[in-house]
Amino acid sequence: MPTRKAHARWDGSLKEGKGQVDFGNGLFKGPYSFASRFLGTGVMAAMLAALALGWAESACAHCDTLDGPVVGAARKALDTGNVNLVLIWVQQRDEAEIRNHFQKTLAVRKAGAQARELADMYFFETLVRLHRAGEGAGYTGLKPAGQIAPPIAAADRSLETGKPEGVAKLIAERMEQGLHRHFKDMMSKQKYNPDDVAAGRAFASSYVEYTHYVERLYDAGETLAPGRVEKEAPGLSHSH
Repeated sequence: MPTRKAHARWDGSLKEGKGQVDFGNGLFKGPYSFASRFLGTGVMAAMLAALALGWAESACAHCDTLDGPVVGAARKALDTGNVNLVLIWVQQRDEAEIRNHFQKTLAVRKAGAQARELADMYFFETLVRLHRAGEGAGYTGLKPAGQIAPPIAAADRSLETGKPEGVAKLIAERMEQGLHRHFKDMMSKQKYNPDDVAAGRAFASSYVEYTHYVERLYDAGETLAPGRVEKEAPGLSHSH
């Protein structure tokens, strides 16, 4: 996926303070508060929560599917003869290789339907492999169509419609379910016999899981992708 840098600033205490966030590439830029980060059910709360709910890695997998954006761009590029449509998905250092494979693919396509199919698939493989290498991810082959995770599918629909409300609803619901699940588990183990060490450890473990979950939601406001926290904002990670 293309790299997008996000920036956030927070002034004041957690509940009374205010902040400014920029997701980058025109996705979203504006003010936010404690309520919008944790209590609201609108687009802002949902976008921030989405980054901390364990869905981030599926974005990479999305790019190696036959109905993903990279292969989709490749199909359009080959049909129109415009290589620029795929160059945005690779690093500049890989541009020459893609241009070379693109021209060879166009030439082989003229040999017939079977040659066209084989040439296209080879180009898809090459493009996705270089794309993932540019993201520091491994390549294990193209995945069949229809294996797109719900949040990624919703994100793609929002791009098509120009409206993020569907994504907001999906993420807000998942965030609320996660918070309630962790909180309920922790509270169910809170009242334990001090002499029952095993029960005490169960509570401590549940407490750590709950606080880490809330912490990830909070830290989501600092970066667009959890995997980039240490790369772009060292020191944001917490531990108990």
